[in-house]
Amino acid sequence: MSVVCHLSAGWLLDHLSFINKANYQLCHSHDHSGLAFVDDPATAASSDGALIEAARSLDAKNSCRKDSVDEIKAPEEKASLMVKNTYVFREEFFNVLKPHGVANNQMDLQQKGSEAGLGNGGSEQQERVRTNGSYYTAKAKKKQKRSSELNHGERDALEYHLKISGLILDGTRSLVQEGLRSGFLQPSSSKQICAKTPVIEHSSLSELCEMAKQFPSVNETEQRAVCMISEDSCVPEQVQVSCVTENTTNYAKIITLMGQKYLFPPKSAFLLSDISVMQPLLDYKKKFGIIIIDPPWENKSVKRSNRYNYLSHWQIKQIPVPALAAPGCLVVTWVTNRQKHLCFVKNELYPHWSVRGVVEWFWVKITKSGEFVFPLDSFHKKPYEVLVLGRVQQNTDVPLSRISEDDMPQIPDQKLIVSVPCNLHSHKPPLTEILKGYTKPDAECLELFARNLQPGWTSWGNEVLKFQHIDYFTAFQNKSDK
Repeated sequence: MSVVCHLSAGWLLDHLSFINKANYQLCHSHDHSGLAFVDDPATAASSDGALIEAARSLDAKNSCRKDSVDEIKAPEEKASLMVKNTYVFREEFFNVLKPHGVANNQMDLQQKGSEAGLGNGGSEQQERVRTNGSYYTAKAKKKQKRSSELNHGERDALEYHLKISGLILDGTRSLVQEGLRSGFLQPSSSKQICAKTPVIEHSSLSELCEMAKQFPSVNETEQRAVCMISEDSCVPEQVQVSCVTENTTNYAKIITLMGQKYLFPPKSAFLLSDISVMQPLLDYKKKFGIIIIDPPWENKSVKRSNRYNYLSHWQIKQIPVPALAAPGCLVVTWVTNRQKHLCFVKNELYPHWSVRGVVEWFWVKITKSGEFVFPLDSFHKKPYEVLVLGRVQQNTDVPLSRISEDDMPQIPDQKLIVSVPCNLHSHKPPLTEILKGYTKPDAECLELFARNLQPGWTSWGNEVLKFQHIDYFTAFQNKSDK
């Protein structure tokens, strides 16, 4: 279970535990030959041949690592033993021991001022003053003034923050107290040393998606192809880029793309493509009861860095959520702390998708000792992100309140999801166990713009395998007699 505790304020989650309980176990006794395709395997293979060759040439400098099973070379040993590799996500990626960018003396003040081990995010050391649209920050020893007045967006953001900061402070404190009591969180120590997050470099998946557009478009039959990895089939040598890939087994698999190895969890599926190639997902013949969306929002820093792709509001509206959604589908959208995006989701995007009954939740990021990762009243960085939830209601003749009461529970408003965040950019916490309580038990689940996979979920995006790279995991080998 990823839920450490559940209170009226919300949930305290253990993100690392959720990943490691996904059964990342490879059972090498089930390797066979043959690969199953839905629809026409010949056309599917031909459509991807050029892409596979291009992927190999794009990353020719990468050397394929040997799977650990290759170390067992004696046939008699293979016959007598079942070899299992268990992979766990590397704990150092969740090694968040102290708040980011906070001076030691300010951290000490926060720690002393919190009976629960939770600093109030600097609200006791900081005093907000608004005069003629200017923003002042009164810190422990000095006062600083912004060189310019707040613009319209900044004023809206400040007003929104002042409205929800009390809720976040009180709710987080209660959940942190339970985390400390249970032992999941530990009081901070001056001896704790924050190690640098390891940097993992590998080939760009989004680059492959861009490259795929340069090849002739495939026909409708080829787009409907689904590559299924079953108990009686082997893992393909390369990911089939133009179709959904599905692991129907109870074990994880290692798949290869551009010379790199990725862990494929059991009972999961993915489509590696960008927004211009979503037809295979529409042809997947599934309707989803939960759809989570983490759009690449446009902002000034993204534009300046030119490192990440982003979508305009118009492009996001083109995502065919109503066509993918089952009746009463629960839609969850991650939103940055820009009021422009929050207003767009609530006032334009959700009405366009026929999503109603909209509520807001908050993901609150804390350290392992229960402090906010950024001061709660920090002007530039906030220790929380917003989630906007609602249900697809295509039949407007039926009141949403009646649908919720008869078929699924009402979605509560202003709940907190508190967790120690992953140090990897945009690695969001798991919502599976929480959201399952607000939909049908057999609901299919879909994540759009995903960067990792989850058992029981279908995932789509141009970086959908990013955090499944084998270098993010540590392997342990177990041997047992058959």
